[in-house]
Amino acid sequence: MNRRLTSILLSAFLLAAGCSYLVYRLVVGRLAAGAPSKTTHVIAANADIKLGSVLRDADLTTVEMAGTLPKGVIVKREDAIGRGVISDLHQGEPILDSRLAAVGSGGGLAATIPPGMRACAVKVDDVVGVAGFATPGMRVDVLISGVPPGAVNTDQGPKVATLLQNIEVLSAGTDIQKDAEGKPKPVQVVNLLVTPEQAESLSLASNQTKIQLVLRNPLDTQISQPPGIIMANLFGDRNAPPKSSGARPSAPSASPRVYVIQVLNGSKKTEQKFSSGEEKQ
Repeated sequence: MNRRLTSILLSAFLLAAGCSYLVYRLVVGRLAAGAPSKTTHVIAANADIKLGSVLRDADLTTVEMAGTLPKGVIVKREDAIGRGVISDLHQGEPILDSRLAAVGSGGGLAATIPPGMRACAVKVDDVVGVAGFATPGMRVDVLISGVPPGAVNTDQGPKVATLLQNIEVLSAGTDIQKDAEGKPKPVQVVNLLVTPEQAESLSLASNQTKIQLVLRNPLDTQISQPPGIIMANLFGDRNAPPKSSGARPSAPSASPRVYVIQVLNGSKKTEQKFSSGEEKQ
């Protein structure tokens, strides 16, 4: 009888211990969920800040962020003051290091140029400038037109060729902001984001040819191989090869016909050869 009672008491004790543990875990979980999480003070924009601006102390404020901080978020004012903004910032937005130019690079257009790239100024006419598409962030192709140096077939007129493709417009005139409303703005100079090699080609082309910008879809990154076209082909068969100029090469003259005459003098036999037009006796 004592053994049976002991078994019952032991089972009841184990059951009570298990229930107590479950209740403890449930209560601790509820308390942890209701407790405020740890927050960290980070640097944020005090107002809307445009691309190219240099941050001042008045442009910055402090906000609290809970949980894990984003990578590169700035927590000290001195790490942001004096640096250029390379992407628009909105009021209350935490400032990330990747949204600012390198320390000492300043602001303006130069701060937005990625390492290894160049901003090359291209003069455009009123049609391109007022059309409204030459705004920062757009993608264009660069066409050049003119008479190729040393061309023999100058009677065929100028030639148009595609020099560069899928080039980003870095700024239009003095405006380095993206045009949110898409309104036309009269500009005379457009800065294109190019490599040093492309900058050399653009510089030479701007002095020797006429440059035209052609708008393209930003999602269309395919590089095509257009053959170019000459003025003469605009009024005829575009697929016909260019006509060659100069004197037509003369046909090779036929070789003169050779005659062979055998002369018998007794038992002696000789042969004489002469071409057509020659007379021999």
